[in-house]
Amino acid sequence: MSQDGVDLERSLGYLLKEASSALRAAMEEVLRPLGMTVTHYSCLELLAQRPGLSNSELARGAFVTRQSMNVLLQALERDGYVTRPAAPPAGKALPTRLTPRGRRSLEKASAAVRSVEVRMLAGLSGDDQSEAVRILRSMIQSLRA
Repeated sequence: MSQDGVDLERSLGYLLKEASSALRAAMEEVLRPLGMTVTHYSCLELLAQRPGLSNSELARGAFVTRQSMNVLLQALERDGYVTRPAAPPAGKALPTRLTPRGRRSLEKASAAVRSVEVRMLAGLSGDDQSEAVRILRSMIQSLRA
């Protein structure tokens, strides 16, 4: 490491990125047999918790571009996982909702993703987990300020 460089072993930013990458890989591994990607799962989870989100809102929530989300939503609608009205009820946004098939698919995916999170947190006490959540929320808030 140079005098002005970043010590990757101690850099919280680098470690967060490494943890994020490891989490995504573990999620992809358990979702693949269900025919899903992390983005596909994220979209269904967001819709289960907030029915009627627009393409733009879903894209923000899943950390992808609006174009990528639009392609995914078209595929999910074609395959019967979500429904969208033919015309927007107001403005330009087409509110999206899960179908019964989408809910069933999400139930399996949520269980798979929960198993990854349990594995990820296995070495932390309940207090450590609460503190980690507090610290991460604080970091996010500081960066967005």
